[in-house]
Amino acid sequence: MAGARASADRRRVISVALADDQALVRAGFRALIDAEADIAVVGEAADGEEAVALVRRERPDVVLMDVRMPRTDGLVATGRITADPTLSRTRVIVLTTFELDEYVFGALKAGAAGFLLKDMEPAELVEAVRVVAGGEALLAPRHTRRLIEEFVAQTAGARVDDAGLAELTPREREVLALVGQGLSNAEIAERLVLSPLTAKTHVARLFTKTGARDRAQLVVTAYESGLVVPGRR
Repeated sequence: MAGARASADRRRVISVALADDQALVRAGFRALIDAEADIAVVGEAADGEEAVALVRRERPDVVLMDVRMPRTDGLVATGRITADPTLSRTRVIVLTTFELDEYVFGALKAGAAGFLLKDMEPAELVEAVRVVAGGEALLAPRHTRRLIEEFVAQTAGARVDDAGLAELTPREREVLALVGQGLSNAEIAERLVLSPLTAKTHVARLFTKTGARDRAQLVVTAYESGLVVPGRR
């Protein structure tokens, strides 16, 4: 019995991979994360190529991915990780010093679960790892929405064809727009006077119909399709 309990405790530890070209940054993140009983660093990478190899080898729950790295940058590495069906359990958090960085938006499109600024408070990083490992998108919420709004506003002419959402019902379009505004399932249920289970079902169908990997990609889809207009709530 004791052995089974110990095994269960080990399974609850969140595994994290670090990808940053600065050794000092990696050391700081490692010290911060390893101080937590429920999170552990399983490896480090100094560039995107090493990051992809590390993730394929260790299959961590979460990757903290720097954007600007030599050889292969964080955007390309994120895309390769999220496109690999054998790594579907791994979530990527993009780290950047630039709040409105086009590369970060590209990483969100590629399947990253969210992004954080490198000047964040230590507690924010730890909480972000737990949130993403728990299956939620790190929509931050105002930082990520502002990032997406800024990018979409600058590239309005390049939005995706709304025909790509042709399979969605009117209600599903309505739910997608609310997801794009950053509302949780509970908030969507309240706004549309639905049961929480019904709202959750609608969101699940959106994942299936749009092919989005997670909630962050649904937000991007909502903006690109014009269901959410930048600057308007």
